[in-house]
Amino acid sequence: MIMSFAADIVQGPPVEAAPVRREERISMLDVLRGFALLGILVVNIDDFASPQLLHDIPIGGAIDSLGGPHAQLNFLVLLAKWVFVEGKMRGLFSMLFGAGVVLMTERAEQRGAGAGIADIYLRRNMLLVLFGFLHGVLIWHGDILFLYGLAALLVVYPFRKMAATSLVALGLVLSVVGTTIGLFAWDGGLDDIRLHDNAVLVAAREKAGETVTPEQKADEKAWNERLDHFRPTPEKTKEAMDEAAESYGKSVAARLDDYFGPGSSGTIGFFVFEAASAMLLGMGLFKCGFLTGRMSDRVYLWTAVAGAAVSASLTIVGLIESREAGFDFFVHEEWVYAPYFLCRTAGMLALAALVILAVRHEIWRSAQRRLAAVGRTALSNYLMTSLLCQFVFVWGPWPLYGQLDYYQLCGVVAAVWALNLGLSPIWLRHFEFGPFEWVWRSLTYLKPQRLRIATSVRV
Repeated sequence: MIMSFAADIVQGPPVEAAPVRREERISMLDVLRGFALLGILVVNIDDFASPQLLHDIPIGGAIDSLGGPHAQLNFLVLLAKWVFVEGKMRGLFSMLFGAGVVLMTERAEQRGAGAGIADIYLRRNMLLVLFGFLHGVLIWHGDILFLYGLAALLVVYPFRKMAATSLVALGLVLSVVGTTIGLFAWDGGLDDIRLHDNAVLVAAREKAGETVTPEQKADEKAWNERLDHFRPTPEKTKEAMDEAAESYGKSVAARLDDYFGPGSSGTIGFFVFEAASAMLLGMGLFKCGFLTGRMSDRVYLWTAVAGAAVSASLTIVGLIESREAGFDFFVHEEWVYAPYFLCRTAGMLALAALVILAVRHEIWRSAQRRLAAVGRTALSNYLMTSLLCQFVFVWGPWPLYGQLDYYQLCGVVAAVWALNLGLSPIWLRHFEFGPFEWVWRSLTYLKPQRLRIATSVRV
Protein backbone atom coordinates (compact mmCIF):
# COMPACT_ATOMS: atom_id res chain seq x y z
CA MET A 1 0.00 0.00 0.00
CA ILE A 2 2.72 2.47 1.04
CA MET A 3 4.92 1.44 -1.90
CA SER A 4 2.01 1.86 -4.30
CA PHE A 5 1.33 5.36 -2.92
CA ALA A 6 5.03 6.25 -3.26
CA ALA A 7 5.07 5.03 -6.84
CA ASP A 8 2.11 7.27 -7.64
CA ILE A 9 3.97 10.24 -6.19
CA VAL A 10 7.05 9.51 -8.32
CA GLN A 11 5.11 8.87 -11.52
CA GLY A 12 2.57 11.60 -11.02
CA PRO A 13 -0.96 11.63 -12.40
CA PRO A 14 -1.66 10.02 -15.79
CA VAL A 15 -0.72 12.21 -18.74
CA GLU A 16 -3.68 13.14 -20.89
CA ALA A 17 -3.29 12.54 -24.63
CA ALA A 18 -3.60 15.65 -26.79
CA PRO A 19 -3.40 16.59 -30.49
CA VAL A 20 0.00 17.35 -31.94
CA ARG A 21 1.04 20.95 -31.38
CA ARG A 22 2.07 23.30 -34.17
CA GLU A 23 5.72 23.28 -33.14
CA GLU A 24 5.78 19.45 -33.02
CA ARG A 25 4.73 18.93 -36.62
CA ILE A 26 7.18 17.35 -39.07
CA SER A 27 7.34 19.75 -42.01
CA MET A 28 8.57 17.04 -44.38
CA LEU A 29 5.36 15.04 -43.86
CA ASP A 30 3.18 18.12 -44.26
CA VAL A 31 4.81 18.99 -47.59
CA LEU A 32 4.41 15.41 -48.83
CA ARG A 33 0.78 15.36 -47.73
CA GLY A 34 0.00 18.65 -49.44
CA PHE A 35 1.74 17.48 -52.61
CA ALA A 36 -0.25 14.23 -52.63
CA LEU A 37 -3.56 15.94 -51.92
CA LEU A 38 -3.18 18.34 -54.83
CA GLY A 39 -2.17 15.49 -57.11
CA ILE A 40 -5.26 13.46 -56.23
CA LEU A 41 -7.47 16.12 -57.83
CA VAL A 42 -5.72 15.63 -61.18
CA VAL A 43 -7.34 12.18 -61.35
CA ASN A 44 -10.56 12.94 -59.47
CA ILE A 45 -11.41 15.79 -61.82
CA ASP A 46 -12.24 13.28 -64.57
CA ASP A 47 -14.94 11.73 -62.40
CA PHE A 48 -16.26 15.09 -61.24
CA ALA A 49 -16.46 16.39 -64.81
CA SER A 50 -17.50 13.66 -67.24
CA PRO A 51 -18.95 10.17 -67.74
CA GLN A 52 -16.56 7.24 -68.04
CA LEU A 53 -16.77 3.59 -69.03
CA LEU A 54 -13.16 2.82 -68.18
CA HIS A 55 -11.37 4.45 -65.26
CA ASP A 56 -10.12 7.86 -66.43
CA ILE A 57 -11.12 7.15 -70.05
CA PRO A 58 -14.01 9.57 -70.65
CA ILE A 59 -16.86 8.97 -73.09
CA GLY A 60 -19.29 11.21 -74.90
CA GLY A 61 -20.10 14.86 -74.40
CA ALA A 62 -17.43 17.23 -75.65
CA ILE A 63 -14.73 14.64 -75.02
CA ASP A 64 -15.85 11.65 -77.12
CA SER A 65 -13.39 8.98 -75.93
CA LEU A 66 -10.35 11.25 -76.28
CA GLY A 67 -11.14 11.85 -79.94
CA GLY A 68 -12.17 14.98 -81.81
CA PRO A 69 -9.99 17.84 -83.05
CA HIS A 70 -7.82 17.81 -79.94
CA ALA A 71 -7.25 14.05 -79.83
CA GLN A 72 -3.46 14.29 -79.69
CA LEU A 73 -3.47 16.92 -76.96
CA ASN A 74 -6.06 14.98 -74.97
CA PHE A 75 -3.98 11.82 -75.18
CA LEU A 76 -0.84 13.64 -74.05
CA VAL A 77 -2.75 14.95 -71.04
CA LEU A 78 -4.02 11.43 -70.32
CA LEU A 79 -0.49 10.07 -70.64
CA ALA A 80 0.91 12.70 -68.26
CA LYS A 81 -1.80 11.96 -65.71
CA TRP A 82 -1.12 8.25 -65.71
CA VAL A 83 2.66 8.59 -65.67
CA PHE A 84 2.89 11.14 -62.86
CA VAL A 85 -0.35 10.93 -60.89
CA GLU A 86 -2.71 7.99 -61.39
CA GLY A 87 -2.67 5.77 -58.30
CA LYS A 88 0.60 7.26 -57.13
CA MET A 89 -0.84 10.26 -55.28
CA ARG A 90 -3.52 8.18 -53.60
CA GLY A 91 -0.87 5.63 -52.69
CA LEU A 92 1.43 8.33 -51.30
CA PHE A 93 -1.45 9.79 -49.29
CA SER A 94 -2.17 6.30 -47.90
CA MET A 95 1.50 5.85 -46.97
CA LEU A 96 1.43 9.12 -45.07
CA PHE A 97 -1.72 8.04 -43.25
CA GLY A 98 0.14 4.93 -42.11
CA ALA A 99 3.10 7.05 -41.02
CA GLY A 100 0.66 9.18 -39.03
CA VAL A 101 -0.56 6.11 -37.14
CA VAL A 102 2.98 5.35 -35.93
CA LEU A 103 3.68 9.01 -35.16
CA MET A 104 0.48 9.45 -33.17
CA THR A 105 0.85 6.31 -31.07
CA GLU A 106 4.60 6.68 -30.45
CA ARG A 107 4.25 10.30 -29.31
CA ALA A 108 1.46 9.38 -26.92
CA GLU A 109 3.56 6.59 -25.44
CA GLN A 110 6.59 8.87 -25.11
CA ARG A 111 4.48 11.38 -23.19
CA GLY A 112 3.21 8.67 -20.87
CA ALA A 113 -0.28 8.74 -22.38
CA GLY A 114 -0.05 5.36 -24.07
CA ALA A 115 -2.75 3.83 -21.89
CA GLY A 116 -5.47 5.93 -23.45
CA ILE A 117 -4.23 6.03 -27.04
CA ALA A 118 -6.26 2.99 -28.13
CA ASP A 119 -9.53 4.73 -27.23
CA ILE A 120 -8.45 7.91 -28.99
CA TYR A 121 -7.32 5.96 -32.06
CA LEU A 122 -10.62 4.11 -32.17
CA ARG A 123 -12.67 7.31 -31.84
CA ARG A 124 -10.52 9.14 -34.39
CA ASN A 125 -11.06 6.54 -37.07
CA MET A 126 -14.70 5.87 -36.28
CA LEU A 127 -15.24 9.59 -36.88
CA LEU A 128 -13.30 9.32 -40.13
CA VAL A 129 -15.63 6.51 -41.23
CA LEU A 130 -18.62 8.71 -40.37
CA PHE A 131 -17.22 11.76 -42.18
CA GLY A 132 -16.39 9.61 -45.19
CA PHE A 133 -19.85 8.09 -45.31
CA LEU A 134 -21.50 11.53 -45.15
CA HIS A 135 -19.10 12.87 -47.78
CA GLY A 136 -19.67 9.87 -50.04
CA VAL A 137 -23.47 9.98 -49.78
CA LEU A 138 -24.21 13.70 -49.54
CA ILE A 139 -21.48 15.17 -51.75
CA TRP A 140 -19.49 12.84 -54.03
CA HIS A 141 -19.26 9.09 -54.54
CA GLY A 142 -15.44 9.03 -54.89
CA ASP A 143 -14.77 9.41 -51.15
CA ILE A 144 -11.61 7.88 -49.63
CA LEU A 145 -12.09 8.88 -45.97
CA PHE A 146 -14.51 6.03 -45.32
CA LEU A 147 -12.00 3.53 -46.71
CA TYR A 148 -9.12 5.02 -44.72
CA GLY A 149 -11.09 4.88 -41.49
CA LEU A 150 -12.04 1.25 -42.06
CA ALA A 151 -8.49 0.28 -43.02
CA ALA A 152 -7.16 1.95 -39.89
CA LEU A 153 -9.74 0.24 -37.69
CA LEU A 154 -9.62 -3.24 -39.20
CA VAL A 155 -6.04 -3.72 -40.36
CA VAL A 156 -3.39 -1.18 -39.44
CA TYR A 157 -3.29 -0.72 -35.66
CA PRO A 158 -2.00 -4.20 -34.64
CA PHE A 159 1.02 -3.80 -36.95
CA ARG A 160 2.32 -0.56 -35.43
CA LYS A 161 4.89 -2.36 -33.24
CA MET A 162 6.34 -4.44 -36.08
CA ALA A 163 9.95 -3.78 -37.10
CA ALA A 164 10.53 -1.30 -39.90
CA THR A 165 12.08 -3.80 -42.31
CA SER A 166 9.23 -6.26 -41.78
CA LEU A 167 6.63 -3.54 -42.39
CA VAL A 168 8.37 -2.40 -45.56
CA ALA A 169 8.62 -5.97 -46.88
CA LEU A 170 5.00 -6.75 -46.01
CA GLY A 171 3.77 -3.46 -47.45
CA LEU A 172 5.64 -3.97 -50.72
CA VAL A 173 4.33 -7.51 -51.20
CA LEU A 174 0.75 -6.52 -50.43
CA SER A 175 0.97 -3.28 -52.44
CA VAL A 176 2.20 -5.02 -55.60
CA VAL A 177 1.23 -8.69 -55.52
CA GLY A 178 -1.75 -8.73 -53.16
CA THR A 179 -3.54 -5.78 -54.73
CA THR A 180 -2.95 -7.04 -58.29
CA ILE A 181 -4.53 -10.40 -57.45
CA GLY A 182 -7.29 -8.62 -55.56
CA LEU A 183 -8.01 -6.28 -58.47
CA PHE A 184 -8.48 -9.08 -60.98
CA ALA A 185 -10.57 -11.09 -58.54
CA TRP A 186 -12.75 -8.09 -57.69
CA ASP A 187 -13.43 -6.65 -61.17
CA GLY A 188 -13.80 -9.98 -62.95
CA GLY A 189 -10.47 -9.82 -64.74
CA LEU A 190 -9.72 -13.50 -64.13
CA ASP A 191 -13.11 -14.45 -65.53
CA ASP A 192 -12.57 -12.11 -68.49
CA ILE A 193 -9.47 -14.05 -69.47
CA ARG A 194 -11.39 -17.33 -69.46
CA LEU A 195 -14.34 -15.90 -71.42
CA HIS A 196 -12.05 -14.23 -73.95
CA ASP A 197 -10.04 -17.40 -74.55
CA ASN A 198 -13.20 -19.48 -74.96
CA ALA A 199 -14.74 -16.93 -77.33
CA VAL A 200 -11.62 -17.03 -79.50
CA LEU A 201 -11.72 -20.83 -79.44
CA VAL A 202 -15.38 -20.92 -80.47
CA ALA A 203 -14.74 -18.55 -83.38
CA ALA A 204 -11.83 -20.68 -84.59
CA ARG A 205 -13.80 -23.93 -84.34
CA GLU A 206 -16.85 -22.52 -86.10
CA LYS A 207 -14.64 -21.17 -88.88
CA ALA A 208 -13.10 -24.64 -89.27
CA GLY A 209 -16.55 -26.27 -89.33
CA GLU A 210 -16.06 -27.99 -85.99
CA THR A 211 -18.75 -28.39 -83.37
CA VAL A 212 -18.78 -26.44 -80.14
CA THR A 213 -20.37 -27.34 -76.82
CA PRO A 214 -23.32 -25.46 -75.29
CA GLU A 215 -20.99 -24.32 -72.49
CA GLN A 216 -18.58 -22.80 -74.99
CA LYS A 217 -21.45 -21.01 -76.76
CA ALA A 218 -22.60 -19.69 -73.40
CA ASP A 219 -19.12 -18.34 -72.73
CA GLU A 220 -19.08 -16.69 -76.16
CA LYS A 221 -22.41 -15.02 -75.42
CA ALA A 222 -21.20 -13.86 -72.00
CA TRP A 223 -18.06 -12.45 -73.59
CA ASN A 224 -20.05 -10.48 -76.18
CA GLU A 225 -22.23 -9.07 -73.43
CA ARG A 226 -19.09 -8.02 -71.56
CA LEU A 227 -17.83 -6.25 -74.69
CA ASP A 228 -21.16 -4.47 -75.11
CA HIS A 229 -21.02 -3.27 -71.50
CA PHE A 230 -17.74 -1.41 -72.11
CA ARG A 231 -18.48 -0.23 -75.66
CA PRO A 232 -19.16 3.53 -75.71
CA THR A 233 -22.43 4.46 -77.40
CA PRO A 234 -24.47 7.67 -77.66
CA GLU A 235 -27.13 5.99 -75.53
CA LYS A 236 -24.71 5.34 -72.71
CA THR A 237 -23.44 8.89 -72.86
CA LYS A 238 -26.99 10.25 -72.71
CA GLU A 239 -27.78 7.97 -69.78
CA ALA A 240 -24.72 9.22 -67.88
CA MET A 241 -25.57 12.85 -68.64
CA ASP A 242 -29.17 12.31 -67.50
CA GLU A 243 -27.95 10.75 -64.25
CA ALA A 244 -25.75 13.78 -63.59
CA ALA A 245 -28.77 16.05 -64.08
CA GLU A 246 -31.01 14.11 -61.67
CA SER A 247 -32.43 15.75 -58.58
CA TYR A 248 -30.23 15.89 -55.52
CA GLY A 249 -32.46 13.37 -53.73
CA LYS A 250 -32.07 10.80 -56.51
CA SER A 251 -28.31 11.31 -56.61
CA VAL A 252 -28.10 10.71 -52.85
CA ALA A 253 -30.12 7.50 -53.23
CA ALA A 254 -27.78 6.35 -56.00
CA ARG A 255 -24.72 7.07 -53.85
CA LEU A 256 -26.23 5.08 -50.99
CA ASP A 257 -25.97 2.06 -53.28
CA ASP A 258 -22.19 2.40 -53.13
CA TYR A 259 -22.43 1.38 -49.47
CA PHE A 260 -25.47 -0.90 -49.33
CA GLY A 261 -26.15 -1.99 -52.91
CA PRO A 262 -25.26 -5.25 -54.66
CA GLY A 263 -21.51 -5.81 -54.80
CA SER A 264 -20.76 -2.95 -52.43
CA SER A 265 -19.12 -5.18 -49.84
CA GLY A 266 -16.66 -6.57 -52.40
CA THR A 267 -15.80 -3.11 -53.68
CA ILE A 268 -15.31 -1.69 -50.19
CA GLY A 269 -13.28 -4.74 -49.17
CA PHE A 270 -10.90 -4.43 -52.10
CA PHE A 271 -10.26 -0.71 -51.64
CA VAL A 272 -9.80 -1.09 -47.89
CA PHE A 273 -7.15 -3.72 -48.63
CA GLU A 274 -5.53 -1.46 -51.24
CA ALA A 275 -5.36 1.45 -48.78
CA ALA A 276 -4.12 -0.73 -45.91
CA SER A 277 -1.29 -2.19 -47.99
CA ALA A 278 0.13 1.27 -48.69
CA MET A 279 -0.44 2.31 -45.06
CA LEU A 280 1.69 -0.60 -43.85
CA LEU A 281 4.43 0.40 -46.28
CA GLY A 282 4.22 3.96 -45.02
CA MET A 283 4.52 2.81 -41.42
CA GLY A 284 7.72 0.96 -42.26
CA LEU A 285 9.18 3.82 -44.28
CA PHE A 286 8.46 6.24 -41.44
CA LYS A 287 10.08 3.98 -38.87
CA CYS A 288 13.24 3.53 -40.93
CA GLY A 289 13.52 7.28 -41.57
CA PHE A 290 12.79 7.34 -45.30
CA LEU A 291 9.74 9.58 -45.05
CA THR A 292 11.40 12.00 -42.65
CA GLY A 293 14.50 12.56 -44.78
CA ARG A 294 16.98 10.72 -42.56
CA MET A 295 18.56 8.68 -45.36
CA SER A 296 21.33 9.74 -47.72
CA ASP A 297 20.77 11.66 -50.93
CA ARG A 298 22.05 8.62 -52.78
CA VAL A 299 19.19 6.48 -51.47
CA TYR A 300 16.57 9.01 -52.52
CA LEU A 301 18.16 9.60 -55.92
CA TRP A 302 18.32 5.90 -56.77
CA THR A 303 14.76 5.40 -55.51
CA ALA A 304 13.57 8.20 -57.78
CA VAL A 305 15.46 6.95 -60.85
CA ALA A 306 14.56 3.27 -60.46
CA GLY A 307 10.94 3.95 -59.52
CA ALA A 308 10.40 6.38 -62.38
CA ALA A 309 12.01 4.03 -64.90
CA VAL A 310 9.76 1.13 -63.97
CA SER A 311 6.57 3.13 -63.58
CA ALA A 312 6.88 5.44 -66.58
CA SER A 313 8.00 2.81 -69.08
CA LEU A 314 5.23 0.33 -68.26
CA THR A 315 2.57 3.03 -68.15
CA ILE A 316 3.53 4.63 -71.47
CA VAL A 317 3.73 1.33 -73.33
CA GLY A 318 0.42 0.16 -71.82
CA LEU A 319 -1.52 3.30 -72.72
CA ILE A 320 -0.16 3.37 -76.26
CA GLU A 321 -1.26 -0.25 -76.75
CA SER A 322 -4.67 0.53 -75.26
CA ARG A 323 -5.16 3.57 -77.47
CA GLU A 324 -4.22 1.70 -80.63
CA ALA A 325 -6.90 -0.84 -79.71
CA GLY A 326 -9.48 1.93 -79.33
CA PHE A 327 -9.35 1.61 -75.54
CA ASP A 328 -10.78 -1.87 -75.82
CA PHE A 329 -11.46 -2.91 -72.25
CA PHE A 330 -9.70 -6.29 -72.49
CA VAL A 331 -6.55 -4.77 -74.00
CA HIS A 332 -6.74 -2.07 -71.31
CA GLU A 333 -6.94 -4.74 -68.60
CA GLU A 334 -4.00 -6.62 -70.08
CA TRP A 335 -1.66 -3.70 -70.68
CA VAL A 336 -2.74 -1.06 -68.12
CA TYR A 337 -4.47 -2.77 -65.19
CA ALA A 338 -2.21 -5.84 -64.95
CA PRO A 339 0.91 -3.77 -64.09
CA TYR A 340 -1.14 -1.04 -62.36
CA PHE A 341 -0.02 -1.65 -58.79
CA LEU A 342 3.59 -2.25 -59.72
CA CYS A 343 3.54 1.12 -61.50
CA ARG A 344 1.71 2.74 -58.60
CA THR A 345 4.15 1.51 -55.95
CA ALA A 346 7.29 2.31 -57.96
CA GLY A 347 5.93 5.70 -58.95
CA MET A 348 4.78 6.80 -55.50
CA LEU A 349 8.17 5.92 -54.01
CA ALA A 350 9.92 7.86 -56.80
CA LEU A 351 7.74 10.93 -56.24
CA ALA A 352 8.20 10.77 -52.47
CA ALA A 353 11.99 10.60 -52.94
CA LEU A 354 12.00 13.63 -55.25
CA VAL A 355 9.89 15.73 -52.88
CA ILE A 356 12.08 14.75 -49.91
CA LEU A 357 15.19 15.77 -51.85
CA ALA A 358 13.59 19.10 -52.71
CA VAL A 359 12.73 19.74 -49.04
CA ARG A 360 16.17 18.74 -47.81
CA HIS A 361 17.92 21.04 -50.28
CA GLU A 362 15.39 23.87 -49.79
CA ILE A 363 14.34 24.00 -53.45
CA TRP A 364 11.35 26.32 -54.00
CA ARG A 365 10.96 27.09 -50.31
CA SER A 366 7.96 29.34 -50.88
CA ALA A 367 6.14 26.54 -52.68
CA GLN A 368 7.09 24.17 -49.88
CA ARG A 369 5.55 26.44 -47.25
CA ARG A 370 2.32 26.58 -49.20
CA LEU A 371 2.28 22.82 -49.74
CA ALA A 372 2.89 22.31 -46.02
CA ALA A 373 -0.10 24.55 -45.25
CA VAL A 374 -2.27 22.48 -47.60
CA GLY A 375 -0.96 19.33 -45.90
CA ARG A 376 -1.82 20.66 -42.45
CA THR A 377 -5.39 21.40 -43.60
CA ALA A 378 -5.71 18.32 -45.82
CA LEU A 379 -9.14 17.22 -44.56
CA SER A 380 -10.63 20.68 -45.03
CA ASN A 381 -9.08 21.09 -48.47
CA TYR A 382 -10.28 17.64 -49.54
CA LEU A 383 -13.89 18.25 -48.49
CA MET A 384 -14.02 21.82 -49.78
CA THR A 385 -12.61 20.67 -53.14
CA SER A 386 -15.45 18.15 -53.46
CA LEU A 387 -18.04 20.82 -52.68
CA LEU A 388 -16.49 23.25 -55.13
CA CYS A 389 -16.19 20.74 -57.98
CA GLN A 390 -19.71 19.45 -57.50
CA PHE A 391 -20.98 23.02 -57.65
CA VAL A 392 -19.01 23.77 -60.82
CA PHE A 393 -19.93 20.60 -62.68
CA VAL A 394 -23.32 19.53 -61.29
CA TRP A 395 -25.05 21.76 -58.74
CA GLY A 396 -24.37 25.28 -59.98
CA PRO A 397 -26.54 27.43 -62.27
CA TRP A 398 -24.31 26.60 -65.29
CA PRO A 399 -23.26 22.97 -64.76
CA LEU A 400 -20.24 22.00 -66.85
CA TYR A 401 -20.62 18.22 -66.55
CA GLY A 402 -19.61 16.65 -69.89
CA GLN A 403 -19.14 20.07 -71.50
CA LEU A 404 -15.37 20.51 -71.34
CA ASP A 405 -12.76 18.85 -73.48
CA TYR A 406 -10.34 16.59 -71.67
CA TYR A 407 -7.39 18.99 -71.78
CA GLN A 408 -9.60 21.85 -70.57
CA LEU A 409 -10.05 20.12 -67.22
CA CYS A 410 -6.45 21.09 -66.44
CA GLY A 411 -7.61 24.69 -66.17
CA VAL A 412 -10.18 23.76 -63.52
CA VAL A 413 -7.53 21.82 -61.60
CA ALA A 414 -5.17 24.82 -61.71
CA ALA A 415 -7.92 27.12 -60.39
CA VAL A 416 -8.70 24.81 -57.46
CA TRP A 417 -5.00 24.46 -56.71
CA ALA A 418 -4.67 28.23 -56.62
CA LEU A 419 -7.41 28.38 -53.99
CA ASN A 420 -5.85 25.57 -51.93
CA LEU A 421 -2.37 27.09 -52.04
CA GLY A 422 -3.58 30.63 -51.55
CA LEU A 423 -6.14 30.24 -48.77
CA SER A 424 -4.49 27.55 -46.62
CA PRO A 425 -1.51 29.69 -45.49
CA ILE A 426 -3.82 32.64 -44.80
CA TRP A 427 -6.09 30.49 -42.64
CA LEU A 428 -3.17 29.09 -40.65
CA ARG A 429 -1.89 32.57 -39.82
CA HIS A 430 -4.93 32.93 -37.59
CA PHE A 431 -6.02 29.41 -36.67
CA GLU A 432 -4.34 26.32 -35.24
CA PHE A 433 -6.22 23.85 -37.43
CA GLY A 434 -8.31 23.76 -40.56
CA PRO A 435 -12.06 24.04 -39.82
CA PHE A 436 -12.81 20.34 -40.37
CA GLU A 437 -9.60 19.33 -38.58
CA TRP A 438 -10.80 21.31 -35.59
CA VAL A 439 -14.14 19.45 -35.56
CA TRP A 440 -12.36 16.10 -35.97
CA ARG A 441 -9.87 16.76 -33.16
CA SER A 442 -12.47 18.18 -30.78
CA LEU A 443 -14.69 15.13 -31.17
CA THR A 444 -11.72 12.75 -30.99
CA TYR A 445 -10.45 14.19 -27.69
CA LEU A 446 -13.96 14.84 -26.36
CA LYS A 447 -13.37 18.51 -25.71
CA PRO A 448 -13.21 21.65 -27.87
CA GLN A 449 -9.69 22.41 -29.02
CA ARG A 450 -8.33 25.93 -29.15
CA LEU A 451 -8.89 27.16 -32.70
CA ARG A 452 -7.55 30.71 -32.83
CA ILE A 453 -3.87 31.34 -32.17
CA ALA A 454 -2.83 34.12 -29.83
CA THR A 455 -0.57 35.93 -32.28
CA SER A 456 -0.20 35.97 -36.04
CA VAL A 457 2.16 33.25 -37.26
CA ARG A 458 3.73 33.27 -40.72
CA VAL A 459 3.41 29.88 -42.41
